[in-house]
Amino acid sequence: MRNMKWNIAVFLLLFLFAGLLASFFLSSLRIRGLLQPEAADDKAQTSAFRITLIAQELDNPYWRAIEKGAREAADAYGMQLDYAGPLRINPEEQIKLLEKALAAKADAVLLQGLNDPRYRAAIDKAADQGTVVLTIDTDEPESKRLAYIGTDNFAAGERLGELVAGAAFPPSEIAVLIGNEQAPNQQLRLNGFQSVIDKSRGLKVVEVRSSSISRLKAAAVAEELLDDHPGLDFAVGLSALDGAGIAEAAERFPSRGLQIFAFDDLEETVDLIRSGGISATLVQQPYEMGYVAVSMLNDHIQGKPVTERHYTAASVLDRSSIAEKPEGAGRP
Repeated sequence: MRNMKWNIAVFLLLFLFAGLLASFFLSSLRIRGLLQPEAADDKAQTSAFRITLIAQELDNPYWRAIEKGAREAADAYGMQLDYAGPLRINPEEQIKLLEKALAAKADAVLLQGLNDPRYRAAIDKAADQGTVVLTIDTDEPESKRLAYIGTDNFAAGERLGELVAGAAFPPSEIAVLIGNEQAPNQQLRLNGFQSVIDKSRGLKVVEVRSSSISRLKAAAVAEELLDDHPGLDFAVGLSALDGAGIAEAAERFPSRGLQIFAFDDLEETVDLIRSGGISATLVQQPYEMGYVAVSMLNDHIQGKPVTERHYTAASVLDRSSIAEKPEGAGRP
């Protein structure tokens, strides 16, 4: 009798232990099931193709538009996009950000060309270690970058020249403001513009001055040009802040009838076109640049050939077309 009670007690203990063990096992499976999606997300995040976009200036509206296009394309293709840039325009900081992206082993980098030997060397190093580099907005053609996406700046300069030539009555004097004399995209715009003016009888570029990508300096330089050249008929700005700066200076010479042609569609520039202070501006497509750049990366990953230079459109915005102003933002 005593042995029977003992056997029953042992059996009950074993049954209870088996129940606890089964409960523990089921709980473990349940917890694992809850954690699996998070673990899968972490794995996907880690394995996603990582792109670093290095802007010329972090919160510049033009570069934010490029970021928006690139980010939407990255989301569509399941890629991860990191956005970086100096708080103020600083080529040295851009070089450091490229080196930082390479140290972080980014799979691809989108960046602006600087026409700097150290930058080219860093781009070549990136390409040699397997990081895909695309230039955007400004090319670095002598480097090992895969492709350039942006405006055909020489053609854009030609288009501005045609606008001025079409509005001019010879003889006419023209002054040009250039944002940065060292910037390749600015030089290309100037060369394209000059090529048209040189072929137009009676038109002459009397002076080219730098605004140092500053609206205040653009206004000061434009005032000096109006003082130095009493017969000045046209003023052309090749970077986004130049047009508004020239228009501010022109207000101090209301009797001169200066005609102003600008670049990009900053809000102030558009308002000045509406009011007649600026005749026209040439508008780039920064959102498209960002979206196309990431799409080209996806094609490259898939083994598809990509075009070495993909030129995005630039359109003329004047009073007659202002109601159909394309979406975008200007850049310095």
